[in-house]
Order: sequence, then structure tokens, then C-alpha cells
Amino acid sequence: MEDKTVTTKRYKKIKQKFPLDTIRHSTSHLMAAAIKNLYPGVKFGVGPAFGNGFYYDIVLPESQKFSLEDLPIIEAEMNRIKKQKYPLTKTMVPINEAIQFMVNQNQTYKVELLNLLKTKGSTAVSKELKDESVVESTEDLQEITEVSMYQLGDFVDLCRGPHVDHTGNTGAFKLNNITSAYWRGNQENDSMYRIYGLCFYTQQEVLDEEKRLEDLKECDHRHLGQKHKLFFFEPDNVGVGLSMWTPKGTVLRKELEWLAMQYERFDHYLNVATPEIAREEIYKRSGHLPYYEDDMYSPIDIEGEKYRLRPMNCPHHHMIFKSEPRSYRDLPLRFAEHGKVFRFEASGTLSGLMRTRGFTQNDSHMYCTYDQAKEVFIEVMKLHMKYYDLLGIKKYYMRLSLPDMNQLDKYVNEPEKWKAALAIVYEAMSESGCEYKESEGEAAFYGPKIDFQVFNSLGKEYTISTNQLDFLATSKFDLTYTGQDGKEHPVYVVHRTPLGSHERFIAFLLEHFKGAFPTWLAPIHAKILTVTKDQMDYARTVNEYLFNANVRTATGGLRIELDESDLRLQKKIFNAQQEKVPYIIVLGNKEKENQTLNVRLRNGKTIALSVDEFVKRIKYEIVNRLDYSSEENPHYEKKTKRIFSDFFATASQSSSMMSSVKENQSEINLKI
Repeated sequence: MEDKTVTTKRYKKIKQKFPLDTIRHSTSHLMAAAIKNLYPGVKFGVGPAFGNGFYYDIVLPESQKFSLEDLPIIEAEMNRIKKQKYPLTKTMVPINEAIQFMVNQNQTYKVELLNLLKTKGSTAVSKELKDESVVESTEDLQEITEVSMYQLGDFVDLCRGPHVDHTGNTGAFKLNNITSAYWRGNQENDSMYRIYGLCFYTQQEVLDEEKRLEDLKECDHRHLGQKHKLFFFEPDNVGVGLSMWTPKGTVLRKELEWLAMQYERFDHYLNVATPEIAREEIYKRSGHLPYYEDDMYSPIDIEGEKYRLRPMNCPHHHMIFKSEPRSYRDLPLRFAEHGKVFRFEASGTLSGLMRTRGFTQNDSHMYCTYDQAKEVFIEVMKLHMKYYDLLGIKKYYMRLSLPDMNQLDKYVNEPEKWKAALAIVYEAMSESGCEYKESEGEAAFYGPKIDFQVFNSLGKEYTISTNQLDFLATSKFDLTYTGQDGKEHPVYVVHRTPLGSHERFIAFLLEHFKGAFPTWLAPIHAKILTVTKDQMDYARTVNEYLFNANVRTATGGLRIELDESDLRLQKKIFNAQQEKVPYIIVLGNKEKENQTLNVRLRNGKTIALSVDEFVKRIKYEIVNRLDYSSEENPHYEKKTKRIFSDFFATASQSSSMMSSVKENQSEINLKI
């Protein structure tokens, strides 16, 4: 860590002289110089300023490895070099001389970049990976004959600059992570170590950023998913980017599906089911192979025919539309499916549940006339907003993705159809009243696209769901309807996924709620704990009663867990609180004697309820999908009298009578 004797006042002077990006990039050179001193023979990739600091990609000589334990050693060497105030000296060098210099230094990655500069005139920076990755067209670029090199002590690097004047003016820094990355973002290339560092003007800013990152880590969906045992990945046995869902994680999927089915029913959606694999020809016909092949899995040979795992559900739904004649009376026709799709995302872009290679979409395709398209589009946007309101998502906006008609390899070359589709979308968005922004070059190949950008409770932005207008499908699949005039007319297709994919939406919700889901969505509604073993029979009776209570959920009823461990009560309570369950039911001798419950809320407060009162309370929360468990609830009366019927109270004395309880459940169902 930086010498603490360096004063904030001095850094204010540096701030006036150098922009923060310049400071950060110069500090990445400082780190590279330190690594070169410590690990002779190291090869360097690129080392840009990045986000809140910088990184550098490197490859160590064979048999050498990096770990987090090495970072303090590198930091110490960086501080030693910094104190020497080595100048960062710029020299313009003929490109052939620069290539030969890097060849002599055995810096093969720098040689590759220099050759690209010499022959192509540019190395492009990938917007997604923030890394040197793809060489772009150089028709308008002049031939490069010389390049700038920067020297810091014995370390010489190919770099455009600018930099600080000497190492004493590099930033306050902290090396904080090591990951792996493929050279230029291509998994066909060498794997490299990527060493990250935080960098700011002052040490206090670094400390503040460390704390912020620690808080974010605690709320990261990958951390929360592991902590709450919701999902995991098994790349060695199952495959990279393919999520595995535990019973608790599957509850979240089922509840979201049930929510969607209930909402969609009122909008007259029809549920369909289609295969996750199809002959290659259907994707040629849809346009996915010509425009999307790089993101599709390789073909599978079955009896001489080529099949593909589907990247989208659309072609399958189009075939259902085509399966019988359609009339104007049938439209709009809405098909909905929670359909599994597969996309070959680059390894370097995979990120927990946010970007996977297999995911389930809350998908629908709506077939309508041209005159209906605007209203259908507005209807879909309102459905998005209903979900967001229910889930307490207050901050969001729409991003309208437009085509770049200079890139006709990415988009269908139908300018007039694009104009007509965009006119519909603009009108719909204006009438929706929702804020929107425009972004060129991100449209789907078949039509304009609207992405809903939402912010979680920490202010982090996500692309969570999408809405698209498709003018291409009707011609590709001959999708028509018979109009009032008796003639065939083309349909418009609206694609929509208001809940996105299970994977991405659950990742967002995990971070949004920080693992404390509302009662209706929580994997476990309540945990039952006992003070001692003496109350276990009563606890089992309560557990059975709650299990059989008349509360409809996606999983058939209340989700209750009974802790039968030998742990002390305080440890049991602590464990349940860590699981973020909405309710903790503690049963002692008093509760056993009175046949009541001591119910602990998430805020730590406790209330005494009868068993039926508790069922009434939790049922009200679940049915109405409330977003929190309040201390008071005006829709039930708090009482602590005995509520078990004589029959059920008797059953609590003998486990052998539990089967009778189930048989007679109709007699004791609650009347709510």
C-alpha cells in the first residue's frame, strides 16, 4: 500500500495537473515495471486504465504461477519504484525498429500488435471486453510509419500515452484481484493473468472504494446464490455457462412462472410448448444462421440431418401460427412459453447468471395486424411496468435500439420497412409515458428493439428485458391472416420477454432484495425452531398443520422447514436470519402449553400469534404479493387464544394420527 506520509494536499496538486485516467494508465506501467523486476521473462499484453483503476494482462514463464498472496510483493516493489521518481519518457520510433526491439525482448504480444498497426493501421478496442481485440477496416487511415514508446526505468512499452511526468506522480493504488483472460478476448488464443488495481488521487479514496466493493461483493448474485444455496455451475462435468438449480433456487423459477401465467391469462395469452432442438433449415429460414451463427452452437448430425440447439423460440412459435388458417377475428394472437434456449457466448463474457450459455426465457410472440401493432406494443410495455411495480423496481428507463444501415451485414436491407416499424415504435413509446433513450446499432436484425434498463437497490444498472417489433418474419414464414375483405394479409410480430430470462432476472432480484425476498417469492416462508427437544412433538404438529394449510403457491402450499438439530436456540435463530427467511417461529414450553406461536419478523421484533392467525397473515401476504412483512397487519386480528380444534390438538399428542389429519383436512381448512 502507498506510503501514508504522502499528504492529501500533494495529491490535490497532482489532480490539478493530470486527469485520473492518465494517473491510472501511468500506474499500470508502474505495475508492469515492478512485475518485470520480480519475474524476469514475463510477457506483457495490454494494460489500460479501466473503471476504478487499471489492469495489465501478462503471461509468466513456464512453471511460474500467480496468486493473491503475490500482490503485496508487487505492491511493495511498485512503491519502491515510485519513490525513485523515475521519469516516463516518450520516444517516437520507426515501426520496424519497434518491432525488432520487441522481438529482441521476446515480447511476442507486443510484436503482434505492432504488426497489426503496420499492416492494418489500427487495433480496435472491444466495447464489451475493454481490451485490444479486433482489427477494424483501415480504408480511411494513413499508413503508420512510427510509434510512440514509453520508458520507465528498464521497462519499455508500446503506448500512445499520455502519462504523468515521473513515477512519484502516479496514483494511490491497491492491487485487488487476479483473473484469467484470453489474449485479445479470443478463447482460441493464449490464456493470460489479468492483474487488477484500484487507483485514485488519494489513499482515502482507495479505502472508500475497497469498502464499496466489499459491500457490492456481499450483494453480488454469485455470492448470494452460493450463500443461500440457490444455484451453482459445474464446468468440468456439466459445461461452461450452464447453471444448475437447487430445490430452493427452483422455487424462484416456479414462482416467477406462476406469476407470469396469472398476469398473462388476463391479457389472453395462450401457452405453448416447443422443442429445444430443430433442423438447421428453420434457422436459415428465420435468418438466425445468416445473422447470428457465431452465437449458435455447432450443428448436431442426426441420421444425416443437421440439427441446432435453438438460440431463440421465435421460429417455433411461427410454425404454430402457420399450423392452421388464421382470420382477422383471431388477432391479436398471443403465444407464451417459458422456453429454454442456448447461445454460444464467448467464455470471457460469461458472468454468473447474468450471461450464460443456456437460459429460460419468459418469451411470447404476438401476431397482429399493422393497425393493432401500436396498441399491442403499448400493452406489452405496460405489462413490464406492472411487474416492476409489483417487485418494487422504481428506477428504470427504455433504451430504443436503432439499426445502423451502414452495416447491412447485421441488418435486413429493407429501409422502408424499417421506417414503418420505427414509426409504430416511436408512437407507442411516446404514449407509454416512460422515459426512453436511443442507441444506434443495437437493433435486432429483423426490427427495432426496446431494452428495459433497470436499477437495483444499489444503483447498479441492468438490461433485464426486451420488446421487439418484427417485420421480417411474415415474409420469411409466410405468416398471413384472412382479412374482412377475404384476402390474405401479412401480420406484424411483436417479440417480448418482460421477465427476461429466469437466470438474469433472478440474478437481478437477488441483488435487488439482497437475498431477503418478499414472502411470496422466498424459497422458505418460515422456519420452525424449538427452545429444547421437549417442544419437538408440538413443532412437528405445527409443521404438519402449516404444510397442509390452504395457501396456494407455485409449489402447492406453504414452504416450511423444521430445524431438528441439536444446536442452541441462539445459533438456530442466527442461522435462520442468515437465510433471510421472512418468518422464524420459536416454540417453547409457553407456546406448547397455549398452542400458540412466537413469531420473529425480519426486523427482529416478535409477535405472539395463534396458528390460524399466522396462516391468515402469511396467506394475505402471499396472495397479494406484498413486498415486505410488516409488524402490523390490519387484515387480521391478533389473538393468542387456543385455536387448534380438539381433533387437531389431540393429533398433536400422537404422530400416528397425522394420517387422519390429512384425510380430514377439509374439515379444518381455514376460512379466509
